[in-house]
Amino acid sequence: MVRDLNRRRFLSLAAAASATSILAACGGASGSAQLRAANWKAKKAADLARYAAIYDGEHVVPAIPGNRIDREFWRQVVDDPFGEVPGTIVVDTPNRHLYLIMADKQAMRYGIGVGKAGFEWSGRAKIQLKRQWPTWTPPREMIERSPELEKWAKGQPPGIDNPLGARALYIYSGGRDTLYRIHGSPEWWSIGTAASSGCIRMTNHDIVDFYERVPKGSPIVVIPDNRFAQSETA
Repeated sequence: MVRDLNRRRFLSLAAAASATSILAACGGASGSAQLRAANWKAKKAADLARYAAIYDGEHVVPAIPGNRIDREFWRQVVDDPFGEVPGTIVVDTPNRHLYLIMADKQAMRYGIGVGKAGFEWSGRAKIQLKRQWPTWTPPREMIERSPELEKWAKGQPPGIDNPLGARALYIYSGGRDTLYRIHGSPEWWSIGTAASSGCIRMTNHDIVDFYERVPKGSPIVVIPDNRFAQSETA
């Protein structure tokens, strides 16, 4: 069934691309209008496929309805604004973006949610561990703030409602766990906001893509959001 659904999605996109190629041979103003319409339809189909449902082992990541995430936070290739060594992860906390630096002065950019005031972290570190469909264990401090989390003191099993989502990458500094993660989240509407308890969250769709691109040991730079510091001292 999963294979059939994925095959139908592929055929749909292929048909849109084929229609675009055929219309490219048409001449005149009418042909140009048809070509623009076909290009728009093909692009819309590709956009919808970007955040369509993902069948990942025994788990299904639901589609994000109607591309409700602002286009600014869609996964996309952009010019590298930082000049770090390829393979470096740069978290632009103020602008809610994460960059994976690539060759040729380019970067893959993702939209993220970041830590709210009082929970943020910044600095240089590395990715020490990676987990698919991880177990989430809330820190004792979090349980003290939210006693209802006591039921997960020994860990919340993997699943679509797990706060760590489909993937998690664990940030270490000086050989020690910072307790901060880059992880997926079922709360796709929180992307672009400062709502987490310090971790860097992505949509489950984007964390699956990011996870495959990032090996263990990858360096990470987290840029602080100085607006938090200003508000705390104001």
